Amino acid sequence: MAGHSKWATTKHKKAALDAKRANIFAKLAKNIEVAARIGGPDVEGNPALELAVHKAKKQSMPNDNIDRAIKRGAGLTGDAVNYETIMYEGYGPNGVALLIECLTDNRNRAATEVRTAVSRNGGNMADPGSVSYNFARKGVITVGAADTSEDDVMLAVLEAGAEEVAETPNGEAFEVLTEPNDLNAARQALTDAGIDYDSAEVEFVADLKVEIDAETARKVFRLIEALEDQDDVQNVYSNFSLSAEVMAELAEDS
Repeated sequence: MAGHSKWATTKHKKAALDAKRANIFAKLAKNIEVAARIGGPDVEGNPALELAVHKAKKQSMPNDNIDRAIKRGAGLTGDAVNYETIMYEGYGPNGVALLIECLTDNRNRAATEVRTAVSRNGGNMADPGSVSYNFARKGVITVGAADTSEDDVMLAVLEAGAEEVAETPNGEAFEVLTEPNDLNAARQALTDAGIDYDSAEVEFVADLKVEIDAETARKVFRLIEALEDQDDVQNVYSNFSLSAEVMAELAEDS
Protein backbone atom coordinates (compact mmCIF):
# COMPACT_ATOMS: atom_id res chain seq x y z
CA MET A 1 0.00 0.00 0.00
CA ALA A 2 1.56 3.25 -1.14
CA GLY A 3 -0.17 5.29 1.53
CA HIS A 4 -3.84 5.78 2.31
CA SER A 5 -5.06 8.78 0.34
CA LYS A 6 -7.24 10.12 3.15
CA TRP A 7 -4.23 10.14 5.50
CA ALA A 8 -2.07 11.89 2.91
CA THR A 9 -4.67 14.57 2.35
CA THR A 10 -5.10 15.14 6.08
CA LYS A 11 -1.36 15.51 6.67
CA HIS A 12 -1.04 17.94 3.78
CA LYS A 13 -3.83 20.11 5.16
CA LYS A 14 -2.91 20.08 8.84
CA ALA A 15 -1.89 23.73 9.03
CA ALA A 16 -5.00 24.83 7.16
CA LEU A 17 -7.21 22.67 9.34
CA ASP A 18 -5.92 24.34 12.46
CA ALA A 19 -7.59 27.52 11.24
CA LYS A 20 -10.92 25.72 10.75
CA ARG A 21 -11.31 24.30 14.21
CA ALA A 22 -14.96 25.26 14.63
CA ASN A 23 -15.89 23.45 11.42
CA ILE A 24 -14.00 20.35 12.55
CA PHE A 25 -15.67 20.37 15.96
CA ALA A 26 -19.12 20.61 14.37
CA LYS A 27 -18.44 17.52 12.25
CA LEU A 28 -16.99 15.60 15.19
CA ALA A 29 -20.10 16.49 17.20
CA LYS A 30 -22.29 15.06 14.44
CA ASN A 31 -20.42 11.74 14.62
CA ILE A 32 -20.82 11.66 18.39
CA GLU A 33 -24.53 12.49 18.20
CA VAL A 34 -25.21 9.74 15.66
CA ALA A 35 -23.27 7.16 17.66
CA ALA A 36 -25.05 8.14 20.89
CA ARG A 37 -28.46 8.04 19.21
CA ILE A 38 -27.88 4.54 17.83
CA GLY A 39 -26.06 2.92 20.75
CA GLY A 40 -26.81 5.05 23.78
CA PRO A 41 -24.78 7.52 25.87
CA ASP A 42 -22.55 5.02 27.71
CA VAL A 43 -19.13 5.52 26.14
CA GLU A 44 -17.65 2.29 27.52
CA GLY A 45 -20.65 0.25 26.41
CA ASN A 46 -20.96 1.80 22.95
CA PRO A 47 -17.92 1.03 20.73
CA ALA A 48 -18.99 3.45 17.99
CA LEU A 49 -19.37 6.24 20.52
CA GLU A 50 -16.02 5.39 22.09
CA LEU A 51 -14.34 5.72 18.69
CA ALA A 52 -16.10 9.01 17.98
CA VAL A 53 -15.10 10.44 21.37
CA HIS A 54 -11.51 9.24 20.96
CA LYS A 55 -11.29 10.98 17.59
CA ALA A 56 -12.73 14.18 19.06
CA LYS A 57 -10.23 14.18 21.91
CA LYS A 58 -7.36 13.64 19.46
CA GLN A 59 -8.52 16.84 17.77
CA SER A 60 -8.53 18.64 21.16
CA MET A 61 -12.30 19.06 21.21
CA PRO A 62 -13.30 20.41 24.65
CA ASN A 63 -14.90 17.90 27.01
CA ASP A 64 -17.95 20.16 27.43
CA ASN A 65 -18.59 20.00 23.67
CA ILE A 66 -18.25 16.22 23.73
CA ASP A 67 -20.64 15.84 26.67
CA ARG A 68 -23.24 18.10 25.02
CA ALA A 69 -23.04 16.11 21.78
CA ILE A 70 -23.53 12.83 23.65
CA LYS A 71 -26.56 14.14 25.53
CA ARG A 72 -28.06 15.69 22.41
CA GLY A 73 -27.60 12.51 20.41
CA ALA A 74 -29.10 10.38 23.15
CA GLY A 75 -32.16 12.63 23.30
CA LEU A 76 -31.41 13.92 26.80
CA THR A 77 -31.64 17.62 25.91
CA GLY A 78 -34.80 17.66 23.80
CA ASP A 79 -33.07 19.20 20.76
CA ALA A 80 -31.72 16.15 18.94
CA VAL A 81 -31.36 16.36 15.15
CA ASN A 82 -31.76 13.35 12.89
CA TYR A 83 -28.99 13.08 10.32
CA GLU A 84 -28.88 10.83 7.28
CA THR A 85 -25.83 9.57 5.46
CA ILE A 86 -25.64 10.24 1.72
CA MET A 87 -22.84 9.14 -0.61
CA TYR A 88 -21.99 11.07 -3.76
CA GLU A 89 -19.58 9.90 -6.44
CA GLY A 90 -17.39 11.97 -8.69
CA TYR A 91 -14.09 12.52 -10.43
CA GLY A 92 -11.40 15.05 -9.66
CA PRO A 93 -8.60 16.38 -11.85
CA ASN A 94 -7.05 13.78 -14.18
CA GLY A 95 -9.90 11.36 -13.47
CA VAL A 96 -9.08 10.75 -9.80
CA ALA A 97 -12.06 8.93 -8.27
CA LEU A 98 -13.93 10.48 -5.33
CA LEU A 99 -16.43 9.15 -2.83
CA ILE A 100 -18.05 11.97 -0.89
CA GLU A 101 -19.78 11.05 2.36
CA CYS A 102 -22.30 13.51 3.77
CA LEU A 103 -24.06 13.53 7.12
CA THR A 104 -26.93 15.96 6.81
CA ASP A 105 -30.37 17.01 7.95
CA ASN A 106 -31.08 18.62 4.56
CA ARG A 107 -30.57 16.42 1.50
CA ASN A 108 -31.14 19.23 -1.03
CA ARG A 109 -28.62 21.53 0.63
CA ALA A 110 -25.99 18.79 0.74
CA ALA A 111 -26.45 17.94 -2.95
CA THR A 112 -26.16 21.58 -4.01
CA GLU A 113 -23.03 22.21 -1.91
CA VAL A 114 -21.28 19.08 -3.17
CA ARG A 115 -22.06 19.74 -6.84
CA THR A 116 -20.94 23.36 -6.58
CA ALA A 117 -17.64 22.51 -4.87
CA VAL A 118 -16.85 19.77 -7.38
CA SER A 119 -17.68 21.80 -10.49
CA ARG A 120 -15.75 24.86 -9.32
CA ASN A 121 -12.58 22.88 -8.63
CA GLY A 122 -11.98 20.94 -11.81
CA GLY A 123 -14.12 17.89 -11.08
CA ASN A 124 -17.43 16.44 -12.20
CA MET A 125 -20.13 14.33 -10.61
CA ALA A 126 -20.52 10.66 -11.55
CA ASP A 127 -23.46 8.29 -11.75
CA PRO A 128 -24.13 6.08 -8.68
CA GLY A 129 -22.00 2.96 -8.85
CA SER A 130 -19.52 4.24 -11.41
CA VAL A 131 -16.91 5.02 -8.73
CA SER A 132 -17.97 3.10 -5.63
CA TYR A 133 -17.32 -0.32 -7.18
CA ASN A 134 -13.59 0.39 -6.80
CA PHE A 135 -13.87 0.94 -3.03
CA ALA A 136 -14.31 -1.45 -0.13
CA ARG A 137 -15.26 -0.70 3.47
CA LYS A 138 -12.28 -1.30 5.74
CA GLY A 139 -11.32 -0.61 9.30
CA VAL A 140 -8.40 1.83 9.23
CA ILE A 141 -6.28 2.53 12.32
CA THR A 142 -3.53 5.13 12.19
CA VAL A 143 -0.66 4.81 14.66
CA GLY A 144 2.05 7.45 15.04
CA ALA A 145 5.50 6.05 14.35
CA ALA A 146 7.40 8.20 16.84
CA ASP A 147 7.03 5.90 19.85
CA THR A 148 6.62 2.45 18.31
CA SER A 149 7.79 0.24 15.46
CA GLU A 150 6.03 -1.53 12.61
CA ASP A 151 6.96 -4.87 14.14
CA ASP A 152 5.40 -3.90 17.48
CA VAL A 153 2.20 -2.80 15.77
CA MET A 154 2.09 -5.97 13.67
CA LEU A 155 2.66 -8.18 16.72
CA ALA A 156 -0.15 -6.45 18.61
CA VAL A 157 -2.82 -6.69 15.91
CA LEU A 158 -1.92 -9.87 14.02
CA GLU A 159 -4.28 -12.11 15.99
CA ALA A 160 -7.00 -9.47 16.18
CA GLY A 161 -8.00 -9.64 12.52
CA ALA A 162 -5.55 -7.20 10.94
CA GLU A 163 -5.13 -7.70 7.21
CA GLU A 164 -2.21 -5.38 6.64
CA VAL A 165 0.18 -3.04 8.44
CA ALA A 166 2.04 -0.53 6.31
CA GLU A 167 4.21 2.52 6.86
CA THR A 168 3.03 5.77 5.31
CA PRO A 169 5.30 7.30 2.62
CA ASN A 170 7.13 9.77 4.87
CA GLY A 171 7.49 7.33 7.75
CA GLU A 172 5.45 9.35 10.25
CA ALA A 173 2.76 6.75 10.85
CA PHE A 174 1.63 3.16 10.37
CA GLU A 175 -1.75 2.15 9.03
CA VAL A 176 -3.56 -0.99 10.10
CA LEU A 177 -6.25 -2.33 7.76
CA THR A 178 -8.96 -4.69 8.99
CA GLU A 179 -12.38 -5.90 8.01
CA PRO A 180 -14.97 -3.50 9.49
CA ASN A 181 -16.11 -6.06 12.08
CA ASP A 182 -12.52 -6.52 13.29
CA LEU A 183 -11.80 -2.84 13.86
CA ASN A 184 -12.70 -2.77 17.55
CA ALA A 185 -10.71 -5.94 18.28
CA ALA A 186 -7.62 -4.52 16.58
CA ARG A 187 -8.03 -1.19 18.34
CA GLN A 188 -8.36 -2.94 21.70
CA ALA A 189 -5.32 -5.09 20.93
CA LEU A 190 -3.24 -1.95 20.41
CA THR A 191 -4.53 -0.47 23.67
CA ASP A 192 -3.75 -3.70 25.54
CA ALA A 193 -0.21 -3.58 24.12
CA GLY A 194 0.24 -0.02 25.37
CA ILE A 195 0.28 1.44 21.86
CA ASP A 196 -1.65 4.67 21.36
CA TYR A 197 -3.47 5.26 18.07
CA ASP A 198 -4.40 8.51 16.37
CA SER A 199 -7.62 7.38 14.72
CA ALA A 200 -9.70 4.25 14.18
CA GLU A 201 -12.57 4.39 11.72
CA VAL A 202 -14.45 2.39 9.14
CA GLU A 203 -13.57 4.03 5.84
CA PHE A 204 -13.75 3.41 2.12
CA VAL A 205 -10.41 2.26 0.71
CA ALA A 206 -9.77 1.96 -3.01
CA ASP A 207 -8.96 -1.51 -4.32
CA LEU A 208 -6.97 -0.08 -7.22
CA LYS A 209 -4.94 3.06 -6.61
CA VAL A 210 -3.57 5.50 -9.18
CA GLU A 211 -0.25 7.21 -8.51
CA ILE A 212 -0.34 10.93 -9.28
CA ASP A 213 2.29 13.64 -9.58
CA ALA A 214 2.64 16.68 -7.35
CA GLU A 215 0.77 19.08 -9.63
CA THR A 216 -2.23 16.76 -9.90
CA ALA A 217 -2.08 16.23 -6.13
CA ARG A 218 -2.27 19.97 -5.51
CA LYS A 219 -5.40 20.20 -7.67
CA VAL A 220 -6.98 17.19 -5.98
CA PHE A 221 -6.20 18.61 -2.53
CA ARG A 222 -7.85 21.92 -3.46
CA LEU A 223 -10.98 20.07 -4.52
CA ILE A 224 -11.05 17.93 -1.38
CA GLU A 225 -10.50 20.99 0.81
CA ALA A 226 -13.38 22.77 -0.92
CA LEU A 227 -15.61 19.76 -0.26
CA GLU A 228 -14.57 19.40 3.37
CA ASP A 229 -15.27 23.09 3.94
CA GLN A 230 -18.95 22.24 3.45
CA ASP A 231 -20.82 21.64 6.70
CA ASP A 232 -22.57 18.51 5.43
CA VAL A 233 -19.47 16.75 4.07
CA GLN A 234 -18.01 14.39 6.67
CA ASN A 235 -15.41 12.48 4.64
CA VAL A 236 -13.90 12.42 1.18
CA TYR A 237 -12.24 9.22 -0.04
CA SER A 238 -10.14 8.89 -3.15
CA ASN A 239 -8.07 6.37 -5.10
CA PHE A 240 -4.89 8.37 -5.55
CA SER A 241 -1.52 7.25 -4.27
CA LEU A 242 1.50 9.43 -3.51
CA SER A 243 5.10 8.33 -3.68
CA ALA A 244 7.57 9.41 -1.00
CA GLU A 245 9.15 11.77 -3.54
CA VAL A 246 5.85 13.48 -4.28
CA MET A 247 5.07 13.74 -0.57
CA ALA A 248 8.43 15.42 -0.03
CA GLU A 249 7.74 17.90 -2.85
CA LEU A 250 4.31 18.72 -1.45
CA ALA A 251 5.80 19.23 2.01
CA GLU A 252 7.82 22.09 0.61
CA ASP A 253 4.58 23.92 -0.22
CA SER A 254 3.60 24.35 3.41
